[in-house]
Amino acid sequence: MPFCGPNRYNLSPKEAHLPKRITVRTGDYQELFDITERVASAVRDMHVYDGVCHVFSPHTTAGIIVNENADPDVCADMIARLDELVPVNAGYRHAEGNAHAHIKATLVGQSAYIPIENGRLALGRWQGIFLAEFDGPRERTILVTVVAE
Repeated sequence: MPFCGPNRYNLSPKEAHLPKRITVRTGDYQELFDITERVASAVRDMHVYDGVCHVFSPHTTAGIIVNENADPDVCADMIARLDELVPVNAGYRHAEGNAHAHIKATLVGQSAYIPIENGRLALGRWQGIFLAEFDGPRERTILVTVVAE
């Protein structure tokens, strides 16, 4: 079977797999910013029917997570617990003053993989994709890449 699978949209393999860049402006110093619909839109634009979506944050003080998007208290609880684990002022050596943001981003990670089934993200009923901002507010870029079956 060819790498790109059946070409249901008459696109060349290169067109179907070009990475998409999503730009968002975060609003708080720390937040989980829901990017689910933006990622889903990028996947639809790539016309991939089945495969895997890779979501990546090219930032050292922000990450990507998949978690519940139905109850905003889950996001608040996650930020609060990360603050307990990695407090803002803990005698870090990093002179810029945002060492806690680098550590939190490392803990949550900079990427996530989500299956694509029938042209849609195969997320669970309550799952969403979030940019985890730890040093905002600022403009952030997210790269969305797909690999088709």
